[in-house]
Amino acid sequence: MQMLIITEDLPLSFYENNILPHIINCACSSSVIMELRQKVVPLAYGNVLEIGMGSAVNMDLYNPTKVDMIWGLEPSLGMRKKAMKNIAKSPIHVEWLSLPCERIALDDHSVDSVVLTYTLCTIPDWRVAMLQIHRVLKTGGKVFFCEHGQAPDDSIKKWQNRLNRVWGNAFGGCNLNRPMIENIQSCGFTIDWFESNYIKGMPKFASYISVGVATKNT
Repeated sequence: MQMLIITEDLPLSFYENNILPHIINCACSSSVIMELRQKVVPLAYGNVLEIGMGSAVNMDLYNPTKVDMIWGLEPSLGMRKKAMKNIAKSPIHVEWLSLPCERIALDDHSVDSVVLTYTLCTIPDWRVAMLQIHRVLKTGGKVFFCEHGQAPDDSIKKWQNRLNRVWGNAFGGCNLNRPMIENIQSCGFTIDWFESNYIKGMPKFASYISVGVATKNT
């Protein structure tokens, strides 16, 4: 399957390109995490933009009868290398975008649906990124999301705020305390449905997950 890097690579560190991809791949492909991805990824359709495609663990979840192609936005060369095996097994054509989400190199209204799984927490300027997603989506286009973020319990939020900087330094800029539903809504999207809960067996400060679908407003 042909894959194309259409933008320049970013100057990432040795840790970001060679060590962090292995850590994130393990953390984001556990059975319980994959079950949550399963709730939204198969709903994607048309020309899809996947933000933070990583090692392409979502590839097996896409419905090839509904998806025409995928733009895989992933700045990390290490992650793109790890993705090759998963992409090679899929009949869906993938083209890479290596610039960050704040600079999506696609035309206005060129994407039918967007997939966001465990990536909005990491984007440095999430608001600019969401506005870019809004720009490239067609009117009425859908965002299918599965993201961890700010917990509803005050005691857990305190720990999220305390640990956020240390956690981010260890896990590629990941933030524990972003209110995901509010953030998505604030950038021109209506939430169609969502469900949020803690993942059993994981620390609550890092496991409050919101899964759902949002529609681009006109």
